[in-house]
Amino acid sequence: MFTYIVKRLLWTPFLLLAVSFITFFLSLYGPGDPIQVLLGQHRDPDVVARIKAQRGLDRPFLEQYGRYIWNAVNGDLGESIKFRGQPVGELLASKVWTSAKLAVVALLIGLAVGIPLGILVANKQGTALDPLVVSISLFFSSLPVFITAPFLLLVFVIWLKLMPSAGWAGDMADPRLLLPALVMALPSISAIIRLMRASTLEVLGQEFVRAARAKGLTEMAVQSRHVARNALIPVITVVGLSLGTLVEGAFITETIFGIPGVGRLAVDSLFARDYPVIMAMTLLIAVSFVTANLLVDIAYAFLDPRIRYS
Repeated sequence: MFTYIVKRLLWTPFLLLAVSFITFFLSLYGPGDPIQVLLGQHRDPDVVARIKAQRGLDRPFLEQYGRYIWNAVNGDLGESIKFRGQPVGELLASKVWTSAKLAVVALLIGLAVGIPLGILVANKQGTALDPLVVSISLFFSSLPVFITAPFLLLVFVIWLKLMPSAGWAGDMADPRLLLPALVMALPSISAIIRLMRASTLEVLGQEFVRAARAKGLTEMAVQSRHVARNALIPVITVVGLSLGTLVEGAFITETIFGIPGVGRLAVDSLFARDYPVIMAMTLLIAVSFVTANLLVDIAYAFLDPRIRYS
């Protein structure tokens, strides 16, 4: 296991270099000039040239890329073009933490609801409960966020008056966090229910489950020790991908609910062609997915002793 982890970690810098090179190339030669967008329609060509010279944007591609990588290795991700005077690292730090807290709550809601319901409907196969729960989960997974968010606002805020409509206090215990987290959790709940149901049905037919029941174990012990543990392996993949998206933010959800996270920052940066911020976000997302995939592989070995890495 240790050798496998070291190998994966050694490949990470090469992966990040490939991602950074492609992103940097697209940002430099893609449509839209960030300096011209910043200065607006009535811009002075001399001012544009002077700003580009100050930021080193008039130098050859490889020189710009090499300087960016060297600065990034030393912890300098550049300065935002849209938000003048703000280092990209400091700008992203608070935004990422805000989006991560929202995503963690959404993930916990998805797991707390999806795993038990998936196990329940698998054990109730053939009854009316099974197709009912699966149909409801499919219905909610097919709805886009810009439909579910206003609907939940209508139900919980206007009709039931149980939750505040929007805002952000920066605290995970803030009740204003529940509604946007629920909006983000609905698709994952649907996916986890169906995955957990299919996996549980497969495990229920295994010989070791029948042997555990033949030994006289209670149904609770059989479900918790044998069925649930083995059925969780496919769900771990979904959880790992969710962990990788913790730093991405939710563009539509954060915009609707007024949450100052990475999602809103990404939208503002894309429209402003703020390439230093876009580059940093791309690298951050790549690191998060590499880390999440490694954690998933390690979790597989703990859940199933038959899995070994070399």
